Amino acid sequence: MILNHLWGLYAHPLEEWQTIDNRHENVKYSLSHIALIALIPSLMGYYSSVYLGWSIGTGDNVYLTHESAVLIGVAMYCALILGVFALAYLAHWMAVTFGAKPTFTQTLELAAYTATPMFMSAFASFYPELWFVACVGMVALAYSVYLLYTGVPILMHIPEERGFIYASSVVTCGLILLVIILAATAILWTNGIISPTFT
Repeated sequence: MILNHLWGLYAHPLEEWQTIDNRHENVKYSLSHIALIALIPSLMGYYSSVYLGWSIGTGDNVYLTHESAVLIGVAMYCALILGVFALAYLAHWMAVTFGAKPTFTQTLELAAYTATPMFMSAFASFYPELWFVACVGMVALAYSVYLLYTGVPILMHIPEERGFIYASSVVTCGLILLVIILAATAILWTNGIISPTFT
């Protein structure tokens, strides 16, 4: 089953990282996990913006048209998958500096399972209030960082001291990637390439 590690990452993350390390499924397995999990924010973004509406401040709810929401959802899906791959590539590239020699599959597993809480936080869009979604997102981000710090020493097979510095470098790269994605979104948005159409 594609999501068989999902519960373990929340219930007992250290043991689940060990299980992931022992199994080391192939790239296809990690790709299936990423492809499925990345659907959550895209579908939730579509559903909440078309059917529930977003409330910002005290004004009326804001809705998007079906076509506009589909276009933004597809763009978000592609950006999330590319972001996970970019993070996996950077983690693989930096690993040598810290005395680790992981395969790309290992770093892809690290990136995919670390990103999972962030992607799943999109379920907060069932209650599309900006403050609520932001709070859930911050908790999910904190847990993703925790998963990264606990997973690096196990998956990369390096001591915890070096693993901490390595994980900190990966977090920095992840934040830079997030800024790049947000900047690209703003550029596409302002140039009218992927601009929302409100109802």
